[in-house]
Amino acid sequence: MKLTRHRRWIVPAAAVAALGLTLTACTGDIAADDAADVDCGPYEEYGTFEGETVTIGGTIQDVEADRLIESWKDFESCTGITIDYQGSKEFEAQIAVQAEGGNAPDIGIVPQPGLLQRLAAGDWLVPASEAVEANADEFWSEDWKTYGTVDDTFYAAPLMASVKGFIWYSPTEFEENGYEVPTTLDELNALADQIAADSGRQPWCAGMGSGDATGWPGTDWIEDYVLRQAGADFYDQWVTHEVPFNSPEVVTAFDTVGDVLKNPEMVNGGLGDVSTVISTEFGDAGLPILDGECSLHHQASFYEGFWPEGTEVAEDGDVYAFLLPPVNADDPQAVTGGGEFPVAFTDSETVEAVRAYLSSDTWANNRVELGGVISANSGLDPEVASSEVLKQSIEILQDENTTFRFDGSDLMPGAVGSDSFWKGIINWLGGESTQQTVDTIESSWPKD
Repeated sequence: MKLTRHRRWIVPAAAVAALGLTLTACTGDIAADDAADVDCGPYEEYGTFEGETVTIGGTIQDVEADRLIESWKDFESCTGITIDYQGSKEFEAQIAVQAEGGNAPDIGIVPQPGLLQRLAAGDWLVPASEAVEANADEFWSEDWKTYGTVDDTFYAAPLMASVKGFIWYSPTEFEENGYEVPTTLDELNALADQIAADSGRQPWCAGMGSGDATGWPGTDWIEDYVLRQAGADFYDQWVTHEVPFNSPEVVTAFDTVGDVLKNPEMVNGGLGDVSTVISTEFGDAGLPILDGECSLHHQASFYEGFWPEGTEVAEDGDVYAFLLPPVNADDPQAVTGGGEFPVAFTDSETVEAVRAYLSSDTWANNRVELGGVISANSGLDPEVASSEVLKQSIEILQDENTTFRFDGSDLMPGAVGSDSFWKGIINWLGGESTQQTVDTIESSWPKD
C-alpha cells in the first residue's frame, strides 16, 4: 500500500501563461514513450517547466545515488524538469567554497544541521517556499523542522533519515554457535569476548574512511555511548556546549569505545590489525561478515544499501542487525540518527517545485520502496521498506515513545562536528590519549 495524500502546488498564472503549459499533463518535448507508462496524477500539483534543468549536489554516491535518481524519474517525465545530480565525498568540505564563489548547485543535499547553519550564516541560502514549509508542517515533527531552521527562518525540509547504532551480524553464525542478541552493553561485551574465544579471530570489523569526512563513523560510536551511558539530558547539553566537550561523561564514552576500536583482540576482523580501522572505507568495513571473517559491525540503518546485490537482509538471512543495547535492559529505547536537508542556492520556481516534491510523502514512499533507506516522513508507509531492519527503523522514528537524538557531530558547529571531532577520532585511534583528544576538541569550540 502507498499513502497518497497530496497538496496542490500553486504556479502563478503569469508563469503558466509564459510557458504556455497546463498543470494536468506531461507535454512538450518530453517523448511520449517517456511518460506513456507514468501516472502523472500525483505530479500535477508541481506544474510543468518545459526544458528546465535543476542541478543537485550531495554526498550520496554509487548504488544509493542510482536509487535517488530513480526516485524522481516520474517527476521529471511529468514536469519537464531535468534533474542533474552529482555526488562527491568532498561535498561537505567544498560546498561553502562553491557557494562563496557563486558556483554552488541549485540544490545541495546537506547532511548536517551544523553545515546548514554555516551556509545560512554566509547568506548563501534561499528560504524554503510556502509549499515546502507546508509539507514540513504536515509530514515532519517539530524537532525535524527545527533542524532546517536558522534564526527563525526555515530553509529546508528533511529528506531521508537513518537510525544509527545498529549492530550488523550473521544470523547463521549466531544460530550455529548459540549466540543470543544482547540486551545490555555488558552482554554485548561478553558476546564479543565469547566470539573471540570461539573463533580465534577479532569479532568486530570497522572502518573510518570517507574522503574528506574520514573519521565520522567513530563519532557515531561516541555519540551512541554518550546517549546510553550519560542520558538524553546530558547529550543535549553536550552538543550545545552547555557542558564542555571534555566532560568526564564523554571521557567515559571514549574509553568504553576504545575497549573495542583500539583493542587488537577486538578489531579489525577480516581486514587486518587495529591500524586498518583508520584506512578502511566505511562502506567496505562490514563486508567480512559475509565471509565469516567478522561477526559484529556498528553502522546505521542505511548500511543495508552497502551489502552486495543479492544479500538477504533478514532475521534468517545472510545479515541482520540489532540496536546497540542500553546500559540496563529496562532502560527506555534511545537512538541517535541522522538525515539530509535539501537547501537551495538558487531562487526559482523550478527549484522550489523540486524541493516541494522531495519534502512530500509521495517522494518518501517512492524512494523507500526502491530500497536501502528510510525517512522520518509521517506519510511514509513502513510496509514499503525493503527489509525488516528498515521497517523497524521507520517504526522507531514514528514511535512517540522513542528517545531520539540527532547525530551530535551534525548539530555541533562545523569547526567541531565536521572538523576537530572527525580529526580527533583519527588521532585517537592512531594512539593519542582520550584526555588529549577531548581537550583538543574542546579547545576548537568557537568562542562566540
